[in-house]
Amino acid sequence: MFEVEQIIADHKDVIHDVVFDYYGRRMATCSSDQTVKVWDENDQGKWSVTSSWKAHSGSIWRVSWAHPEFGQVLATCSFDRTASVWEEVLGEKVAATMTPTRRWVRRTTLVDSRTSVTDVEFAPKYLGLVLATASADGIIRIYEAPDIMNLSQWPVQHEIANKFPLSCLSWNTSTYKLSSQLLAAGSDDMATITGKVFIFAYSENARKCVKVDTINDITDPVTDLSFAPNAGRTFHILAVASKDLYIVNIKGTTDPTGNSKLDMQTIKFNDHNCPVWRVCWNMLATTLISTGDDGCVRVWRMNYNRNWKCAAVLKAESSSGLNQEPPVSSPTASAATTAKYYKKGIISNPNQVPWH
Repeated sequence: MFEVEQIIADHKDVIHDVVFDYYGRRMATCSSDQTVKVWDENDQGKWSVTSSWKAHSGSIWRVSWAHPEFGQVLATCSFDRTASVWEEVLGEKVAATMTPTRRWVRRTTLVDSRTSVTDVEFAPKYLGLVLATASADGIIRIYEAPDIMNLSQWPVQHEIANKFPLSCLSWNTSTYKLSSQLLAAGSDDMATITGKVFIFAYSENARKCVKVDTINDITDPVTDLSFAPNAGRTFHILAVASKDLYIVNIKGTTDPTGNSKLDMQTIKFNDHNCPVWRVCWNMLATTLISTGDDGCVRVWRMNYNRNWKCAAVLKAESSSGLNQEPPVSSPTASAATTAKYYKKGIISNPNQVPWH
């Protein structure tokens, strides 16, 4: 059973990204109005804005939470060709009986890109405080904070150049039979008919991430992709949003000469019947969420035959009770500035939690 709750986001332009923190109790949104808003959930399940600030001088495409082990840290990227790292700090108490005020401080601005920075994402915790950015110039830049107590220093560890502009990237959280650093990146290039999803892995010989494969089955522009969290599988799952939804199963194998290679199986789903914009997983990788130009949120689950099926279709309703039309067809088009939060239910009995 799904309940749809509308949240008035109060952004002045189209919202490009909505991201929950590790525990799912905080939420960050970013918009073309150049602002970032941080939301907190109270004990009654209601969301309210606790911080809002102008973060860039251009549209903000993506926002990413660092693992809470490193504190309350956010990263943002923008059309203004920069990425920024923000940290929440406690201010002084206004009164002895009041809680300290909180505010977000810009710790650093990454200015290496000469074009729009289209995506930013923190690496898995076991790699340390590492950050990757993708740019329209086709370059992936990987930064690392050598001292987590001093977030003003983020030297570039290495750059990965590509022939195509990049629109999105995703870290793999699992290392089963694969490199300790595995990245996927997608391109929204429309000029060529070739593979638009690229897989990168860390090479001990080159001492940096190098491209190891291209998913040639996906030739349409890619708007989003996401590796599924590891849940004890012996293979890896990558969801890709493009003209249709794709789920790619990736296995690490060894050829007769002893070299590692990737065996990939691509499955296409055209239930949206329109371009797909975003994909995301739940923590156990048992549920996939996709959104598209049809104005619907589709919930996908794997059945007993290990096939992915659309389990539910959610479409938000306007205040008049009519279904809303799909709001945007491009990242810079005008749209309704309303975020949606979907409550999937309440677990009253611990035995209801699926274990794998």
